[in-house]
Amino acid sequence: MAHTACPLALALLAATAPLLAQTFEYKGDYLTDRAHPRLWMPARRAKLLARETQRDSLRWAQFNTLIRGGVKMPEPGLALALYFVATQSEEHGKRAVAWALDPATRDLRQMAVVFDWCQPALGANESKALVKKIESALAAQTAAIDKLDLPQVRDRVIAALAISGHTAAEPHTAFIKPVVEGWWKSQVAGRVAAGASPIDQRDHLTLMELLHALRDNLEIDLRETNQKYFTGLPIFHLLAHYPAPYPGAENEYRVPLMKVHGEPDAGDMIRSRAAALSMVAYDNNSQEMQFLQGWLIQDRFLLRSPYGIVYEFLWANPYQPGLSFHYLPNVFHDPASGRLIIRSTWEDDAVWYYQAGEVVQMFRSGQVVNMKREQVTGQVEMGNTILLPGNLSERFEVKSGEAPVHYYVLGLRDEAPYDLEVDDEELREVRTGRGGILELKFPRERAAAVLLRPAPAQ
Repeated sequence: MAHTACPLALALLAATAPLLAQTFEYKGDYLTDRAHPRLWMPARRAKLLARETQRDSLRWAQFNTLIRGGVKMPEPGLALALYFVATQSEEHGKRAVAWALDPATRDLRQMAVVFDWCQPALGANESKALVKKIESALAAQTAAIDKLDLPQVRDRVIAALAISGHTAAEPHTAFIKPVVEGWWKSQVAGRVAAGASPIDQRDHLTLMELLHALRDNLEIDLRETNQKYFTGLPIFHLLAHYPAPYPGAENEYRVPLMKVHGEPDAGDMIRSRAAALSMVAYDNNSQEMQFLQGWLIQDRFLLRSPYGIVYEFLWANPYQPGLSFHYLPNVFHDPASGRLIIRSTWEDDAVWYYQAGEVVQMFRSGQVVNMKREQVTGQVEMGNTILLPGNLSERFEVKSGEAPVHYYVLGLRDEAPYDLEVDDEELREVRTGRGGILELKFPRERAAAVLLRPAPAQ
């Protein structure tokens, strides 16, 4: 069924200007005086979890069955602490604490969550012991700040927030300030401003855990450094999944982009959905998030596995209304970074094209093919969007019907000027974005010959 995109949604397709990093200054001391729990658990979410237990919702029923049944959970600290938050079960709080204090436990992220969420279950000696263990884990991270990856940065920030006020040390200045004022500016904001896309899709959940923790405790929203980039991130995340769902043992999955072909990884699929759920939880009023929520609320994709149900129960809000993603334009193009994703339709059998950096893929007839840019050698029609390789683009015919037509000319020179001549229009200069992509739009009921040539050197 065809849908017409609403005017606000069409704004998502507007070409973006170079993504200049915004001035971002924080004048606080990076200390939090917020009561526990501090990590990903504002009062409204804790109330929602309690309501889910009372209503015996599908998510709660599955989570409760697994925990009560003694099923081995891949992330036991997170799972038991979440169960404690929802139920205040002293038994499960004590089990979470015992797991965190076990000498074999080395997971800083989960230890921080247990300490933060299970405060009522911690005895005084246990609290001191767990703080000491977290401090030791933080002290062991001796690499230079610019050598840390996003998971390491996330771990040190949430750990520092969790033990703030429980230690004579100053974890806020040692482990939070350098991230906000150094690492983020150099490794993320500066690179985005230069046209890069520094956060891999597989790290979107890690990113959201970091963003939630900083905003909830310090009122720092790091998205403000690159507003256009982060405004488009939910739509990019949504479209960067193959059209066809994947049948899992417990539920169906949407499969995120795989740079290496093979059997889809269940962990990647779970984390990708969890990332989308946490994006909506971060900003549920923006239109981009409402489209994302509309994409998430189909119960056939509800995570039911021991790994997935924890994130499903933690982040999902089934009471949050969403907009039907069928009204969302099925194209994402960011000229500043060279990222392009196109779906022919919103159906499961859609043709899908992805280009970002050196990764170029086509999904068609249930198959994913890794490509190079020059391997698109013929015109590819994808609904009202047409891919046109540069070797065919010097002269071509346009004939649109009742809907406007978008052309994406591929394989041109990066960020270069071209002369564009369209029948009955004046010659004008256009410019490609990164990745050598040129976007051309033609109104409905338009028939014309088009000539495209490199602009002469000045």
